[in-house]
Amino acid sequence: MPETLAALKGPTTGVVKLPHHLDWSGHAEYDLSRPARLASMYRTVLNEASSTADLNTWLDAGLLRKLWPTLWLPPQLRRRWEEAFPALVETSRDAA
Repeated sequence: MPETLAALKGPTTGVVKLPHHLDWSGHAEYDLSRPARLASMYRTVLNEASSTADLNTWLDAGLLRKLWPTLWLPPQLRRRWEEAFPALVETSRDAA
């Protein structure tokens, strides 16, 4: 878990290829201009990250806030992030 959302400085444009330890599906390339692929990448990183460095490298705070209300995540993972970062809960409320 990052110390702050501001620590998330991942890519925001282009095509991203996640390392094998995060995505071994065979579809590890994500075109960030395609909303479904962007959401899929964020879901994958959030579920599979094994270190804070993974999160800081591949996620962007602004994109995470934008995606958060509609991002499908396991309930425990969502709750952990929302407890650590109440701003994500507010983002979800604002989107409702």
